[in-house]
Amino acid sequence: MRLLALVLSTAALAGCNLASNLAVKSTSKILAAAQPSLQQEADYDMARMAIPGALKTVEGFWITGFGDAASAARLEKVLTEGYCQYGTAFVEDDWEEAKFRQDPPAVAYHNARSSHIFTRCLNFALIGLGKRWQKEIFEGPEIVAKLLKDTGKGKRFQLLFAANALGSLINHNLDRIEMISHIGTVQAMVERVIEMDKSGLPANLTHAALPHVALGMIHSGKGKSMGGDPELAKKHFEEALRITGDKFLLARTLMAY
Repeated sequence: MRLLALVLSTAALAGCNLASNLAVKSTSKILAAAQPSLQQEADYDMARMAIPGALKTVEGFWITGFGDAASAARLEKVLTEGYCQYGTAFVEDDWEEAKFRQDPPAVAYHNARSSHIFTRCLNFALIGLGKRWQKEIFEGPEIVAKLLKDTGKGKRFQLLFAANALGSLINHNLDRIEMISHIGTVQAMVERVIEMDKSGLPANLTHAALPHVALGMIHSGKGKSMGGDPELAKKHFEEALRITGDKFLLARTLMAY
């Protein structure tokens, strides 16, 4: 009887796992296909309230470990882009508002939140880039250069958002000299993405424009005396607008800054 019970319970568990695997496989496809609905949301407050719950739902499916490698990769891409976009659109917005109000406690709070959100984005991007990136991203310029050379266009998405996340982390930790030392890594990553795009832009025009926005921010983030190049920055912002048919308002806003 004990042996029969063990066999039955094992069979039930196997059936449950199979059902869970099938559910995650199908759900991962739906979640990836549905992601643009949040990006197209015109109600700012609705998007602000909806995105955290949506991200945690996706993360819940991912963390179960059910599904196959393809399902996990789909969910990781949704989480990578989702956390970076949420950080840029909402958490950093709160941080900037606190700075305008000259409210130091609020500035510190939202700065810490931004660091946490962009760390999540970076971690998911690094999962997609692989173990070598996870070990070597914070190494010296020579090692990073070799790493970038060995990274093919199939990893463009992950490389773009890893650069986005790392650049944002630097911006929120300017009092840490070890973080500032990685600005060159961010620039090299973005330039590698643009090099990849010479063989053809991605279908998502926002993704195609983002590396130019990033270089625009890098080259305009410091004055000429400190190595900045405002004219080159302007060219990159204008290229981002050209790629998107002058519809990428973030590029225009950052160029105005």
